[in-house]
Amino acid sequence: MFKKGTKLYSITKGKCPKCHEGDFFRFGFTFNPSKVTKIHDNCSNCNLKYMLEPSFFYGAMYINYGITVAISVIAFLIAKIGFQLNLFQSFISVFTVLILLAPLNLRLARILWINMFVSFETKTN
Repeated sequence: MFKKGTKLYSITKGKCPKCHEGDFFRFGFTFNPSKVTKIHDNCSNCNLKYMLEPSFFYGAMYINYGITVAISVIAFLIAKIGFQLNLFQSFISVFTVLILLAPLNLRLARILWINMFVSFETKTN
């Protein structure tokens, strides 16, 4: 399931979607807002240009929105039903969860977006 050659491998490991060797992000997971979404220009292994066209990653905003909605609904239901918090406390819980998961959400949206357009290619010698 998470073997090299699958989309899940590239997504979970943060690797190039074409060769699954080079790193996609410049920095490891961080909460630093200026480093969270920084990507390499090209793959260090296969030289795939990550910015396929100008403003390519603007499309990742749609992925980010979907993930944010899903996280919000789940967090609200857990807070409201699971912990039986009032409405205001539930919304504060949702806000807190969204802030804490923002770096993960931003990175996930970018790697998912590029994996929708680039497929794995096996090496042929």
